[in-house]
Amino acid sequence: MKVKTALGKTLDMGALISRNEKSRAVGNMKVNARGDTIDSHGKVIQPVNDKVANKYGKTVGNRSANVVQRNINKEKRPTPAKVIPPEIKEDKELVDIFNEYNQEDIEIEQVKKQRGKNDY
Repeated sequence: MKVKTALGKTLDMGALISRNEKSRAVGNMKVNARGDTIDSHGKVIQPVNDKVANKYGKTVGNRSANVVQRNINKEKRPTPAKVIPPEIKEDKELVDIFNEYNQEDIEIEQVKKQRGKNDY
């Protein structure tokens, strides 16, 4: 978000915020500009995402809406191959298109699994 100052200069507020999000906030709370709880040396003790998840968990009565760390059995299972419908088995061009879409679906599932591990 670019803002024009009283002297006519442009100021990029987004860049200013992102440059200073790790610096200590002014006031009597022990937080940085992002909202992370920090110690006297500026090291993050509790990230703002954890604080928000905890507050949300306290206010929402539905247990399924709360953020929960679950230990899901993470066995690597092979992706099931999709069966080619009998109507298109004879048409070579349709079989190639079907296999191409099947491969794209497998790649999408792999990306979802990778993002799921890193996001939470």
